[in-house]
Amino acid sequence: MPTLIVLRHAKTEDGFGKADADRELTGRGRRDASAAGDWLRAHGRAPGLVLCSPAVRTRQTLGELKIDAGVRYEPLIYANDADELLGLVRETGDEVGTLLLVGHNPSVHRLVHDLAPDEAPMGFPTCSLAVIGLPDAWSAVRPGTGDLIVYRDPKS
Repeated sequence: MPTLIVLRHAKTEDGFGKADADRELTGRGRRDASAAGDWLRAHGRAPGLVLCSPAVRTRQTLGELKIDAGVRYEPLIYANDADELLGLVRETGDEVGTLLLVGHNPSVHRLVHDLAPDEAPMGFPTCSLAVIGLPDAWSAVRPGTGDLIVYRDPKS
């Protein structure tokens, strides 16, 4: 059974005077991302592959996770469209058991809601993650087919 981990980037600076893609993590964001990485390792949730937005804040979030996995930086994640995210998930090879997607709201929250509509959290604050079990191959992932195994936010 494939497992999808959806992670929203950690807390960022407001970015006044910066391009959105160049916004960086705050100190709290770095701590929250590091704690998320600790949690993933402690719970045996290390991914085989990471799909990450190329924005600075998502790259920094991924760096703080200290995850040892292959990484693909996908511009479509930064485009922030849940249907595009679902398409990227469907393209995952069958050799990948656990996929981590690091992205942005509202698309990451929408993806979680679309896959597990009855269990999805009401909100998805920075550095939240959802672990979703999927019953079939990645190519067969469809809305409503996932089971939310765990939802974690930095305050839990």
